[in-house]
Amino acid sequence: MPFLDAPLASCLKLIVPAIALLASALSFVTSPAQAEESDKRTVSLSATGAVKTTPDKVDITTGVTSEGQTARDALAKNTEAMTKVVDGLKAAGIKAKDIQTTNFSVSPIYEKKKQGYAAFITGYRVSNQVHITVHDTKKLGKILDAVVSLGANKINSINFGVSEPKPLKDEARKQAVKNAIANAKLYAEAAGVELGPVLTITEESGVVSPRFAAAAAPMAEARAVPIEAGTTTVQTRVQMTWELR
Repeated sequence: MPFLDAPLASCLKLIVPAIALLASALSFVTSPAQAEESDKRTVSLSATGAVKTTPDKVDITTGVTSEGQTARDALAKNTEAMTKVVDGLKAAGIKAKDIQTTNFSVSPIYEKKKQGYAAFITGYRVSNQVHITVHDTKKLGKILDAVVSLGANKINSINFGVSEPKPLKDEARKQAVKNAIANAKLYAEAAGVELGPVLTITEESGVVSPRFAAAAAPMAEARAVPIEAGTTTVQTRVQMTWELR
């Protein structure tokens, strides 16, 4: 095979890299379909759907805080009182699986520091808290009265909710989409265009908005605590994008 002369070989050395560079550049050129896609006019809107319902459960955080001169003394007092509270809850119909310890702590009690003197320990404080789920909201007042009567001196929260929120969430999703479509049609009409097909649907959130009741304080006489469950709201927010024609 004849060899290329030097001038021609030099030219080929310059041409081949140039062709490769051109091919690489062409690979990044936007295709007609992509260009058409980017030129589409769209509208994006968010909307919320909400469903209200009567709560069928209530979550309570309650417990006992005890103090003593020694940690052992405070712990003994707390254990005795907390055992009565838990036994009383079970006797009131609360199942063991619906009673869960959420916090247990032992901490020293310090005398306030005086000028020229260091703070010192005067005793100990033991705190034991449990989370309770009550599935019969009508019994809530009696249960609160019972735990306080048995020695609970802390009721930190009362939270009404729904045991099975999924069907309500699904209904809220339908309402959210319906509201988004209505708003999109309104915007399209005001802009003098037509609403095209849906391009994307994204669920931003789906939450149950609980209803909180004020914590009950210890009472001198035994009577049912007046608690109103009210309503609970299940809501979902969606974001949708349409093509405009």
